[in-house]
Amino acid sequence: MAERSTAAVDVADNSGDQPLTAEADQATTDEAQAEKKVSTHKGTQRTDSDSPARDAQPPELHSGHKLARRYRLEECVTRLDGFSSWRAVDEKLRRAVGVHLLPADHPRARPVLAAARSAALLGDPRFVQVLDAVEENELVYVVHEWLPDATELTPILATGPMEPHDAYQLVSQVSQAMAAAHREGLAHLRLNPGSVLRTGTGQYRIRGLAVMAALRGITSDHPQRTDTEAIGALLYAALTQRWPYESNAHGLSGLPKGVGLIAPDQVRAGVHRGLSELAMRALVNDGATAARQEQPCTTPEELAKAVAAMPRIRPPQSEYATPPPFARAPQASRNGRPVQPMPAAPPPPLQSRTGRALKWTVSAILIAALGLGSWQLADTLLKKGEPDTSHSQPSNEDNSKKAESKPIVIAGAEEYAPDDQPQHSDQVGQTYDGKPDTAWHTHSFHDGPEIVIKPGVGIVYDLGSSQKVDGATVGLQFGGDHTTMTLYGADSPSAPLSSMKKLAKVKTSATTAKISLKKPAETRYVLLWITAMPHAGREQYSDPGYKQAITEVQFTG
Repeated sequence: MAERSTAAVDVADNSGDQPLTAEADQATTDEAQAEKKVSTHKGTQRTDSDSPARDAQPPELHSGHKLARRYRLEECVTRLDGFSSWRAVDEKLRRAVGVHLLPADHPRARPVLAAARSAALLGDPRFVQVLDAVEENELVYVVHEWLPDATELTPILATGPMEPHDAYQLVSQVSQAMAAAHREGLAHLRLNPGSVLRTGTGQYRIRGLAVMAALRGITSDHPQRTDTEAIGALLYAALTQRWPYESNAHGLSGLPKGVGLIAPDQVRAGVHRGLSELAMRALVNDGATAARQEQPCTTPEELAKAVAAMPRIRPPQSEYATPPPFARAPQASRNGRPVQPMPAAPPPPLQSRTGRALKWTVSAILIAALGLGSWQLADTLLKKGEPDTSHSQPSNEDNSKKAESKPIVIAGAEEYAPDDQPQHSDQVGQTYDGKPDTAWHTHSFHDGPEIVIKPGVGIVYDLGSSQKVDGATVGLQFGGDHTTMTLYGADSPSAPLSSMKKLAKVKTSATTAKISLKKPAETRYVLLWITAMPHAGREQYSDPGYKQAITEVQFTG
């Protein structure tokens, strides 16, 4: 069930989340009143037509059905209003994916297809990626990432309010991601605890960008304000474990009826004051109240800037209880009163029998050491000027080992991207063209040095035939803290990482890395896998961030 919750887009959420400024979207599974335009926010509307949405029937599909001879349907996780969502398997890349299916004549098919293709072009790793959007055989289907290691906010909030640091990270990451999406003209319009996922590394990812609203037929005259208010509601829920409207939603209790919107620090004691005010600025975003003079945040960009202006909230420090000092039980005197024992005075240093023996022992050792040092000094002086003996010369065996190590010709290479999200696959050949001024570049990542949004990035090299490899030299464009690289031996260029043999690993802050194997390994394919990259400024291929570029690679054996 945990896996299902992380993969299916929240298209069937009818939990009654109502914005403060207007009536909420009251979509139901039968859509009996779909012919009426229902207001979801100021200027936010459902755009369903009257009969076609009800007449469009979901395709009669079943587990085991294949799309494009590639995507095998496994389990239907949502069926609503003429479309369905499935957990599926991409048999080509051997990974789980999610699939939305609609009949091609469904009234929302065209908007969904357009929204999915627009979201796929964004390519921002903070969003669950759209992998494919196709119209085929009277079907429209959208394929997206499936994240079994991520958890929805809904069960997280059910356990209790978040710590201030976690709530700070939530509003910071989500507002920055939505600001980037709106700069590209994309809105979400259905942000809620079911559409925000937290990975095991503490990163937040948003699913259903543009697609979720298209599936539900939702539009808005003020999309930035709608998304900003939704982020404010998420922060409010994270701080209070309450939904900031009168209706219960997403497993959370709403506010008491007739009270109106009250600040989080008035709902629950101990709420961070700065985060409480930030939530109110996002929720009441059409005008500041008299009690709070801060300007409202009407766009995700303004909200992200307000978060950045706050003093950073650091994670709580681990507290270890100091054990109490050992107390000796008091002794009783003859009259029954307890007598506290007096601490015994320590003996004068080295005045006891043991101390005198220790002094003689140390003296004897010092005398012996001085004699041995004098003998070695005399021996060195006597031998000065004599030719070096054979044992001071490197052995023939060592020379032969050094002579045996020689460069290995690279026959070919390709980018290794098991998540189907390559960096710059057209630049791979520039890592072994003999030109240090050309390179293969990674994308720029927001967090680092360790890559948290994916397992890593890299290139798999074909040595032409099975070769004995004892090391590699890698030229890097960016120095600094820090780059981590690992060499793996593989039977094929597309083998999963778990099946490869780890050969060697290096961590460096320099622009040249030498990777040595403890003993030579025989393999044809070698994967150079990067899992950490330093921070660097803007350049031709990417924005500032954590990134790296490989200029030249040379294997030896």
